[in-house]
Amino acid sequence: MVLTRGSNLRIVSIALVILGLLMPAVALDVDPQLDVGYRLLYNLDFSHAQREFSSWEQQHSDDPLGPASEAAGFLFSEFHRLGVLDAQFYENDSGFEARKKISPDPAVRARFDAVLQRAESLARSRLAQNPKDLDALFALTLSSGLKADYAALIEKRNRASLHLTRQATAWADQLLKVDPDCYDAHLAGGISRYLIGSMAAPMRWILRLGGVKGDKQAGIAELQLTAERGHYLAPFARILLAIAYVRDKDPARARELLVSLRRDFPENPLFAREIARLDSGR
Repeated sequence: MVLTRGSNLRIVSIALVILGLLMPAVALDVDPQLDVGYRLLYNLDFSHAQREFSSWEQQHSDDPLGPASEAAGFLFSEFHRLGVLDAQFYENDSGFEARKKISPDPAVRARFDAVLQRAESLARSRLAQNPKDLDALFALTLSSGLKADYAALIEKRNRASLHLTRQATAWADQLLKVDPDCYDAHLAGGISRYLIGSMAAPMRWILRLGGVKGDKQAGIAELQLTAERGHYLAPFARILLAIAYVRDKDPARARELLVSLRRDFPENPLFAREIARLDSGR
């Protein structure tokens, strides 16, 4: 069969369309500027981090990762101001439930809600065009996870936090189907499985009737996966693992993680403070 130039072009065009339908979405790349922003967050340089996120968002106005990252900045600044990540609050369940009431900044809360609303709007718009858009799926995973953290650790609304954690896990599952190598996405499922698996047996049974399963060790394994192979959320996973090991009376493993965090983020006094507390046996 002899092919004319026009028929060749048509075949190439058809092949490209088919290839486009068969190919997964482009992998979630690590952006250097966002990376700088997240490292600044973990070093408690919140104003500088927000400048990085805002600058990135101006250059990528249709990408939901910009406002989602801004929301992470607002949350971490409140965590630091209120001291909610101090591991002594989580040594046991009674200590967690009895932790003192804290007063969140309503202005920060309003900005947190506003940027999350923007992130979710942009993400859903992109998913309407491409259901496999990785930035959109990651942003929705991050958004639900940040709201769950705010509800549980700042507002002490544990039931609401559990619902939001389940949402984050559902988005993470969709993301991992498209990109199994997005290890940051395992954070949501790890938190959910660990928290539910740590609950008393009657509560786990009630949740299981509703289709919610918990597995403490599986949750730890997912957090470890994010800690070891994730990127933007890897340090947060290490912090959560350290807290989990303190609660599980495993100070050696908690200390190992805290030492690595102190080395990587020397401007953050939390890690040195918790190492000193562990060393003193308090």
